[in-house]
Amino acid sequence: MSGGDMAKPLLGHRSMEGDPSIKPAAGRTIGVLGSGDFARSLAIRLVCSGFKVVVGSRNPKRKASLFPSAAEVTFQAEAVKKTDVIFVAVFREHYSTLCDLADVLVGKILVDVSNNTEINHHKESNAEYLASLFPACTVVKGFNVVSAWTLQSGARDGNKQVLICSNNQEAKRTVAEIAQVMGFTPVDMGCMRSACEIENIPLRLLPAWKIPTFLALGLFLCFFTYNLIRQVIHPYIREQKNKLYKIPIEVVNTTLPCVAYVMLSLVYLPGVLAACSQLYYGTKYRRFPDWLDQWLQHRKQIGLLSFFCAALHAVYSLCLPMRRSHRYQLIEMAVKQAVEKKMNIWVEEEVWRMEIYISVGIIALGLLSLLAITSLPSIANSLNWREFSFIQSTLGFIALVISTLHTLTYGWSRAFDENQYKFYLPPTYTLTLLVPCTVILAKVIFSLPCIQQRLLRIRRGWEKGRYVKFVLPSATGEYSSGETSSNV
Repeated sequence: MSGGDMAKPLLGHRSMEGDPSIKPAAGRTIGVLGSGDFARSLAIRLVCSGFKVVVGSRNPKRKASLFPSAAEVTFQAEAVKKTDVIFVAVFREHYSTLCDLADVLVGKILVDVSNNTEINHHKESNAEYLASLFPACTVVKGFNVVSAWTLQSGARDGNKQVLICSNNQEAKRTVAEIAQVMGFTPVDMGCMRSACEIENIPLRLLPAWKIPTFLALGLFLCFFTYNLIRQVIHPYIREQKNKLYKIPIEVVNTTLPCVAYVMLSLVYLPGVLAACSQLYYGTKYRRFPDWLDQWLQHRKQIGLLSFFCAALHAVYSLCLPMRRSHRYQLIEMAVKQAVEKKMNIWVEEEVWRMEIYISVGIIALGLLSLLAITSLPSIANSLNWREFSFIQSTLGFIALVISTLHTLTYGWSRAFDENQYKFYLPPTYTLTLLVPCTVILAKVIFSLPCIQQRLLRIRRGWEKGRYVKFVLPSATGEYSSGETSSNV
């Protein structure tokens, strides 16, 4: 697959792009049964790709104006007679209306492009149901994961992969040939049993984001509750002060950086745990536990949610001076200063702390933005592996270190101020330092030459306790063989 294409499909599925058995198909006649939105978009894409298109409709005169002028719109029976490859762009419940065409459909290739409204709504897939209605035809499942918008605007504006499955290899090659000419990447998903899996794909709502989103929400609720107790409930109980106005902005703005910081550290923590496992067992071939494996697979989504929370924190921080409560506090401070006849309230330490705090925070947000941008498939595909690894791993770890400095400069000496412990609860930022500092310390330990070399050997195939053959020169200059343990 070329560098500008989508990421490779899942293991076990084979991309048909570049297959020598797939030959150019432009110029052949393709049939389309149906006159809905998808059928119209499909006809437009086929015409633009150089195919002759015949559209079969029950009301051709009324529907002809909806299709491009280059496409022939006629009755369904006439359309079926003029081509051997027919896209069935009708809903499953309307398949029975095509039974009158059973005689003229004999020997044709039917491409089922339909989807369901619910996952596993029927016992059998739509393609299998269509094949049972027309046993004399060859059914191919395909194009259902491509949207009508992508068909109209071209493959450059959407997913380029077209998932195809069928029990007939020749029929799959024919449909793959058509997809390739249309500018898509055909992916062989195997036999017709895969049709159910293919039909479920468009119905899944961000499956890879479910666990990271719940994790982010859980962290947000925990930190929000903690900050609410410290910033609102504590002054109300101890001083009878109403601080409820802090909830929409201040409490949320204190919570967001905590979530972003911890989420960023959770991106690199599973790598640390994986390295510990490899060092402990002395091999890279032992499977990680399922929870760690899932964690490793969700690092991209966790990182993007970290960037999202950090960006919201930046926006909230910029809005802090715009609040009415902040203006009242400035006026109150000015009046208090005038009453006490203080001419200068400049505190050098606090000024430097805030200057460094804001500067380091901007740098951290910039690095997180770079990590988020390179996570996009279109950008990631333009980078080689070393470039991508440098940005996501090295610069990502630097972003974690800078975020830690951002947090420490915010705290400065507050951790040692007893007034900061509300209900004996430590400041929130001290809790957020636990996981990131653990990750940073582990990374420093792994960078030690003795551990780094051992880990590198393991990742190159070395295993503890495995015996390997070696060859040594004898005293006479001849070579003799022997064995030794690879953990020596």
